[in-house]
Amino acid sequence: MLSPARSAPVGFPPPHLAAAGAGGAGALSLLQRRVHPGPGLNGNGLGRLDRTAHNSGTLSIWRLSDGKAGHDQQSLGLARALGRLRPASLHHLPLPGRGRQLAWLLAGRFPPGRGLPDPDLILGAGHGTHLALLAARRARGGRAIVLMRPSLPAALFDLCLVPEHDGVTGSERLLTTRGPLNPMEPSQDHRPDRGLILVGGPSRHYGWDEEGLLGQVRTLLERQPEMAWTLADSRRTPDTTRERLATLAGGEVRFQSHRDCPPGWLASELAVAGQVWVSEDSASMLYEALTAGAATGLLQAPPKGPSRVRSGVDSLLQQGLVTPFAEWLAGARPEPPGHPFDEAGRVAGAILRRWFPVDAA
Repeated sequence: MLSPARSAPVGFPPPHLAAAGAGGAGALSLLQRRVHPGPGLNGNGLGRLDRTAHNSGTLSIWRLSDGKAGHDQQSLGLARALGRLRPASLHHLPLPGRGRQLAWLLAGRFPPGRGLPDPDLILGAGHGTHLALLAARRARGGRAIVLMRPSLPAALFDLCLVPEHDGVTGSERLLTTRGPLNPMEPSQDHRPDRGLILVGGPSRHYGWDEEGLLGQVRTLLERQPEMAWTLADSRRTPDTTRERLATLAGGEVRFQSHRDCPPGWLASELAVAGQVWVSEDSASMLYEALTAGAATGLLQAPPKGPSRVRSGVDSLLQQGLVTPFAEWLAGARPEPPGHPFDEAGRVAGAILRRWFPVDAA
């Protein structure tokens, strides 16, 4: 939960930044803002109004990218949610390595933003965006919002959006989310005769049981022949699994490889699938399916041990948001979320109410 933030300039840099101040200027000079920090958010995005916030016009949003698709999906999800709630101009800014970002921060410059309007919000996901977030804010102002657990102290940023399964607490500038944010939108067009099966692969947190996974997929297809099924792999899917999934195509079953997916394919499929099954290792796709409002089932994969990803999946199971394959075999059926699972929309609303209230005087 975020309580009102201090109005003094941020002064908690890591040692290498504190030591790098030119001419003995200290960390406070290095990280001095161009905007008043103002109050923070609490868990509901409420609290006393920040009277320095403007109350109309188009928001200028800078979205910083480290080039990693998963990170871009998170920041894009928040940017689009903000745009659905308020007129906004979105600017996508690819970043170089951290060395150049640090040089920009020390010099008070941010070349990627040259020619763009000053930002109201600066978004970045992943460690490769952290120094750039600080550099952009120092050079041009705005609020720096970091998605995922930051590698630098949370007090350096205006807001940190961290999945609750990371177990991070104790910062006044922290807002927890149910899983990573994503750009999916809730849909009312789910068709009961359409099914989607999303297959991941081995990861740091999960091993891979190809025979077990394929057995679950075959059982789903055999026991629900009235449905039109789409099977889809991912970048992590082993070649042998991919090839064997492709052999299941035929009749009402089709296979879609990630290698030739058109842009927006997953969003369009999740918007209409009445039933979505996701392998347990693919946490991001689980949250995307739930955000789309789909009835979601869980294909079992062998965990390597306790992990934050597994904790997130366990939380979804405890809340009854996903149906494990074993329970489906026993007669349970996946159900859509009872309430909209729109974390990007919830966070966007909290940000706007706090920093850009439309009724501010």
